[in-house]
Amino acid sequence: MAMHVGKPTTVAQGPGQEEPPDTGVGTPAAGDRHRLTALQGLSALSLDAMASVAYGPESIVLVLAAAGAYGMGFTLPVTLAIAALLAVLVASYRQVIAAFPDGGGSYAVAKRHLGRRTSLVAAASLILDYVLNVAVSVTAGVAALTSAFPGLHGERVWICLAVLVLVTAVNLRGVVDSAKAFLVPTALFVGSILAMITVGLFRDGPVSTASAAGHASALGEGATAVGALLLLKAFAAGCSALTGVEAVANAVPSFRAPAARRAQHTEVALGALLGVMLIGLSVLIGRFHLQPVEGVTVLAQLADASFGHNAAFYVVQFATMVLLALAANTSFGGLPVLMSLLARDNHLPHVFALKADRQVHRHGVVWLALVSAVLLVFSGGDTNTLVPLFAIGVFVGFTICQGGMVRHWYGERPGGWRTKAALNGFGALLTGVCAVVVTATKFTEGAWLIVVALPLIVLAFEKIHRAYAEIGERLELGRVPQPPHRSRSLVVVPVSGLSRLTCQALTAARSLGDEVLAVTVTHPTNEDRLAAEALRRDWELWKPGVELIELPSETRSLGRPVSVYVRKLAESHPDAQVTVLIPETEPAHLWQRLLQNQRGSVVAHAVRRDTDAVICRLRFRITAEAEPRVLDTAFTES
Repeated sequence: MAMHVGKPTTVAQGPGQEEPPDTGVGTPAAGDRHRLTALQGLSALSLDAMASVAYGPESIVLVLAAAGAYGMGFTLPVTLAIAALLAVLVASYRQVIAAFPDGGGSYAVAKRHLGRRTSLVAAASLILDYVLNVAVSVTAGVAALTSAFPGLHGERVWICLAVLVLVTAVNLRGVVDSAKAFLVPTALFVGSILAMITVGLFRDGPVSTASAAGHASALGEGATAVGALLLLKAFAAGCSALTGVEAVANAVPSFRAPAARRAQHTEVALGALLGVMLIGLSVLIGRFHLQPVEGVTVLAQLADASFGHNAAFYVVQFATMVLLALAANTSFGGLPVLMSLLARDNHLPHVFALKADRQVHRHGVVWLALVSAVLLVFSGGDTNTLVPLFAIGVFVGFTICQGGMVRHWYGERPGGWRTKAALNGFGALLTGVCAVVVTATKFTEGAWLIVVALPLIVLAFEKIHRAYAEIGERLELGRVPQPPHRSRSLVVVPVSGLSRLTCQALTAARSLGDEVLAVTVTHPTNEDRLAAEALRRDWELWKPGVELIELPSETRSLGRPVSVYVRKLAESHPDAQVTVLIPETEPAHLWQRLLQNQRGSVVAHAVRRDTDAVICRLRFRITAEAEPRVLDTAFTES
């Protein structure tokens, strides 16, 4: 018999399936093989940031295009400013990784230095960002596919869901398996972009403009000056390329030991690659005097100009399409770890802190997939519906994290702490401005949903935390309890007829309790009355040594009469422990469960709802030879 008793401040461990979360520090080699190396971390956790190269420069160009060719000349300066902010963020998150090796990123920083409420705002913003990243990445990748094959446009929602199922299935096998699966697409994309930049720098002009031919230009005319507001909007729009930079810091426990050092190497490599690609693409935009056109991406025009309209052009498009679709993997690597930390702190259900045998936070992965699927269906697979909601959460998280690191340096005061604090403070100012600008400019396009959702999520965190606190207070957690003592035990066994199952149940009940009471629910119809009389007659002939008590019910209710009797029994015997032992069969085959009448579940639900009795569900497996044998006994306290 196995007893499972819930405890709100710990994480239950299932039989051979789940284990309590760990930090990844000092883990044995057997566990390390399911964790990431630095290279694997780059492929598993950087897809979001890498994929943003496809739309980051384009976001800048589309804003500056309103000022015409003169405004396009500011593409490189704006990109350099974003690259500088990227450097600040990478340096900051390297310090976050070292200071918080258990992961959590901005949530962990805010929790220690800015207070619990601020940390919950950071966590809520990260959750929104990660969920939206899945939906945006999948829809963007499928949009690239349907652009190449227009006949698939009507099936884009189903294609999006199929891609989501694929990414989810890979992540359920473990973070290492997902890293291995996505290593080739990541390498292909990065290699093709770097090759395009290198080749383009040696061109005096575009090799081909075939991709943009026949498309209307989106370039404004007549502008001779660029205002600060336009530059600020371009900077904020381009900062969408920085989404995903925080993912490594959130998922430090997923790395092999020494986890912090490997995560730091991954963070630096990610920042270097992303910075080189962003600056290189911006240089090519100015070199080729690119003009944004409707219906063709900036990246496609750059590939056309560098390689020509040939096989290399299609390789870039294919690599971009695949990486955009798979960029959702960043969320699957970072969000489940964040949710496990929130669960440890009693802000989410404890089930999210459980780990499977492949170091997978399985419940977090499944939850993320389900919510993302709802978003995909809600948006109809349209990227433009989701983009206005994207990136606001990550800017809020960036700002909170940077502000928290300023407090960190002020409190620790190591060598050069003023310079580091100033750097983080400047980064917090920039990302804070970005958050305000993006929210203001996109408010009517759907950003208001994020403004509403953030406080609602924080309130949900608080409500869950209060619920766990009340449970802990009721159970007197943290206090030394009174010594256990033996009390009289009454065992109630619901029966509906005589069988070998009834005999096994009464045998188990007599071994558990001082007094056993068998109960059966009777109904007033003629058929039921005859069945009750037959059971009473057979019971008297059998003479099991256990009293059979009839519980009359005017309706066809089964569970309520039993729960009412158990409650009255407990009231009349206040010093006794009442246990309800419910015998059930366990079919030999899964499909045979459909044949069961679920009487045991009905009774268990009613007793759990209406009484404080202990529920014991005694299960018997029916073997191929039709010989029932005891499978196990599970106790739960109502």
